[in-house]
Amino acid sequence: MPDIDPKSTFRGLPLTAEQDAEVRHYIKKKKQHGEPWDTPELAAMLKDMLEPPSDDDEGLGASADETKAAAERAAASIDEEMDPIEASEELKAAMESEGMKGPKR
Repeated sequence: MPDIDPKSTFRGLPLTAEQDAEVRHYIKKKKQHGEPWDTPELAAMLKDMLEPPSDDDEGLGASADETKAAAERAAASIDEEMDPIEASEELKAAMESEGMKGPKR
């Protein structure tokens, strides 16, 4: 695959070949339908392409930790001597109960 020169990409932006092709395809489709192509949607697409995803570890990590903690609390309420079906039903009920309580703050 040839190297992409920023001078040859859309508006000279530092886009990958795939991103540049996606932008040009968007513009082509808009022109084919007789619609304006320089839209807020295109601006948002370019913004997403140029800004790397944020490292919002707290957002996903916190919810994963909360889910794990809820599962542990629910599992703790299960009696090991129950038959497997009853234990499964109890675990589901405990998980639903933990889910209704919402995130811990």
